[in-house]
Amino acid sequence: MESLNLFLLIGTGLMFTGLLLGSLSARFGVPSLLIFLVVGMVAGEDGLGGIEFDDFSTAYVIGNIALAVILLDGGLRTRLSTFKLGLRPALSLATLGVAISAALVGAFTTWLIGVDWRVGLLLGGIIGSTDAAAVFSVIKGAGVTLNERVASTLEIESGLNDPMAIFITLMLVGLLVDPDAEWGIGMLVTLLQQFGLGALLGLLLGAVISEVLLRVRSNEGLHALLLCSGGAMVFAITNLVGGSGFLAVYLTGLVAGNRRGGTGDNVLKAMDSMAWLAQSGMFLILGLLVTPSRLTENLPWALAVAAFLMLLARPVSVWLSLLPFRFTWREEIFIAWTGLRGAVPIVLAVFPLLAGVEQTYLLFDITLVVVLISLLGQGASLRFVARKLKVSIPRTTEPKQTVALAAPRDRYLMQFEVEDGAKAVGKSLAELGEDERTPLILYRNKQVLSLGDDPKIEAGDLIAWLAPLSHKSGLSDLCHKLSSDEKRYYGDFSVLGKTPVAQLIAVYGVEAPPPLWQGLTVAEMFTKQVGKQAVVGDTVRVSGLRLRARSVEDGLVVMAGLKLPG
Repeated sequence: MESLNLFLLIGTGLMFTGLLLGSLSARFGVPSLLIFLVVGMVAGEDGLGGIEFDDFSTAYVIGNIALAVILLDGGLRTRLSTFKLGLRPALSLATLGVAISAALVGAFTTWLIGVDWRVGLLLGGIIGSTDAAAVFSVIKGAGVTLNERVASTLEIESGLNDPMAIFITLMLVGLLVDPDAEWGIGMLVTLLQQFGLGALLGLLLGAVISEVLLRVRSNEGLHALLLCSGGAMVFAITNLVGGSGFLAVYLTGLVAGNRRGGTGDNVLKAMDSMAWLAQSGMFLILGLLVTPSRLTENLPWALAVAAFLMLLARPVSVWLSLLPFRFTWREEIFIAWTGLRGAVPIVLAVFPLLAGVEQTYLLFDITLVVVLISLLGQGASLRFVARKLKVSIPRTTEPKQTVALAAPRDRYLMQFEVEDGAKAVGKSLAELGEDERTPLILYRNKQVLSLGDDPKIEAGDLIAWLAPLSHKSGLSDLCHKLSSDEKRYYGDFSVLGKTPVAQLIAVYGVEAPPPLWQGLTVAEMFTKQVGKQAVVGDTVRVSGLRLRARSVEDGLVVMAGLKLPG
């Protein structure tokens, strides 16, 4: 019992310390994942704790389970419209981008250190993919809201790129273990099997699990546990049949999060705790594996590889992968800089260790330094870089609560509190309704008022709306005053996407519009300028006016901010 209690004390103490410091890290711009990794290192054999832990098999198992939970949580939070928006560029980055990055890093490592080309390329495969835990966590904790085109591409890429990285790693490990092995069409079949079975089983089993859970009446905590256990089953089944469990569990979360009304806020809050537990435990264990005194032996080479990856290999791979897509140079630079490395490279670096490949400690040490540099350099600077490159958008005041409805599928129940000075103050509840958004009830001084009561809106009222998510910004505008950041970014006025451009120009324009804009609405003008998949933050200019997309549904602008000339 004494040894058990000591084990519990050490384990829970490390977890508590990591979570406490991680919750405070955002104030200093340091990614929480880096805190967990450092806490593990401090508790390790070279640190204050002196804990000797070198069980790579256990770390590998824990890392895989934790990554499955994190990817499931990421899929649950990805809206289908966002997935459609970012799928093609993300898939290009997850395949071609990883291959290009791995090849460049492999060639550089072979030249720099003088290792066998297969060892160099193996290192490129290990650190070639971005990490879902790092991307999801750092973007969420950076305190900025990225435009949807960039955010969706980054998040989906991190959920899809594991099969390519695993394929490259296993292929090179196999060649190092058996140098006479042939690789050709069989390797290509393996790659297609990883992607194909992962996608098929993820979508199919995700639909089955979500359908079962929709028929089971359970509270939010139990629902989250059922999701986690179901996702782990999908992960295991897919791996057993030769597919990518990481891809499958991400798609399972995507299906469960969007099927018949999606996943409610309370379930997502419970899943948030699961994801925190997974990523904190995983990085603590990985931190315990690190021997800082050994890292110094290969530190110069590791720093050179990290710099090459961040400043050349990743930017080149992003540029080539995104050539067919409509991204601005600012967005491409930001996507290149946000190629965060985290637990996935460390877990992949365990593969050659378990296989007994020579020079594996060299690869493991370099991988750890790359991860540390990535989290500290790229992760900590993400907020600053996003603002400098102008890919972030101001945060609107969120609803008090958002609940997805099973029917109609695209409607949500959103509750806002009316601020003093908001546009809604003084208006009747009935006149706030428009098109697809309907005010249902108003709560004031413990009284519930409906449309039939025709109440006048007062500051402090709580209004429940039935509307699509794309109307969230418009409802926030009605119920809250615009912040100074929102006014500076969007302008003082808002116009609906269905407003004719000619009408705006007649009222506010300072010069004659080109014939191209005659007869177009604001939404149609955005489509002509930026394509069929506009996102919040896209900007067009006409007749001296600047219009910036404020709310978008299915790629069409629902509402835009208007900035007058001068």
